[in-house]
Amino acid sequence: MASHRKPRTSVLTSPEGRRTAAGLTSAALASVTLLSQSADAAPRAPRPTIEEVKQQVDGLYRQAEVATQKYNAAKERADHQRTTVDGLLDAAAKRAQKMNDTRRELGTFASAQYRTGGMNPTAQLMLAKDPQQFFDRSHLMERLTSRQQQAVSDYEEQAAAAARQRAEAGRSLERLQTSQASLKASKQSVQQKLAEARQLLSRLTVQEKARLAELERQKEAAAKRKAEEEARRQQERERQQQHDSGTAGGGTAGGDTGGSTGGGGTTGGTQSTKAEKALAFARAQIGKPYVWGATGPSSYDCSGLTQAAWKAAGVDLPRTTWDQVKVGQRVATSDLHPGDLVFFFDDISHVGMYIGGGKMIHAPHPGADVREESIYYMPIYGSVRPG
Repeated sequence: MASHRKPRTSVLTSPEGRRTAAGLTSAALASVTLLSQSADAAPRAPRPTIEEVKQQVDGLYRQAEVATQKYNAAKERADHQRTTVDGLLDAAAKRAQKMNDTRRELGTFASAQYRTGGMNPTAQLMLAKDPQQFFDRSHLMERLTSRQQQAVSDYEEQAAAAARQRAEAGRSLERLQTSQASLKASKQSVQQKLAEARQLLSRLTVQEKARLAELERQKEAAAKRKAEEEARRQQERERQQQHDSGTAGGGTAGGDTGGSTGGGGTTGGTQSTKAEKALAFARAQIGKPYVWGATGPSSYDCSGLTQAAWKAAGVDLPRTTWDQVKVGQRVATSDLHPGDLVFFFDDISHVGMYIGGGKMIHAPHPGADVREESIYYMPIYGSVRPG
């Protein structure tokens, strides 16, 4: 007998199930709403102030200058290694040509020996038309044998030298590849830092850009006042020194000096002439743009400008700020003369050329031109006097 079961009621179709499902749905919707409200209510990061943006941009420019100096150093190494490799390859090519000449000479000897080597001296004497012909030929063969031995010795020596040159060329190529890799990394670092700085500046409104420009003017004005104060103090020191030495009234009052700096007259004749030539070159570059890695003639970075200026005066300086600071005589800020190099920041990432009156000519940073500016615009690391 078949049994009849009562149909099971679905949880979702039963009144209780529908109420439960509705309750769950309402709870879920409430949760989503709360989460959405929480997300909307989450505090947003405050917009950086103009002072903070300026600090970040200045920091990025400094990092870019450090990377630029690394790029300059890597480029100098790469150029040197490339010259070395080219020289080694040229020498190896010349050595190979000498080896080929010696090989041909050895081949000539081998052919001669093959043609005459099958006949012993007695037979040659018997078949010779006259004894004197035999003895002349015998003497010639002895000389050829001596030359052959020398040719073999030369060939072995040249082969060994060629092997050494190939090995050295291989090592130089490896160093060149390392320098090129460093060059590429430094270039990418410079480009990244400059891109970050441009991105920060691009987000500013017109009003914010105006405020940023005003902050720059205030910083420049403060640095200029400090330079003028230092120039006045130096003039007072010089007048006091003249008074103490009995020469008061005949000095440099009224001159625009900063340090023993007015016109460079206190330096030696040759040094003063070189400094004047370097300064004349630097002044002629005012208005040209800063371009990282550039050494002129249409654009410069900071150390490229100082290197080019002193080269015009007949003095060769290294490429980077880190090497330029090691050249010449170290001088105190209060003893600066026109033409001296002033270095900035603890990492020695920037350099300018002193012109007197607490001012310098320098290539500041990307987006700026070569210009005159107070040496107190940035923290001074130290100064040197090339020559």
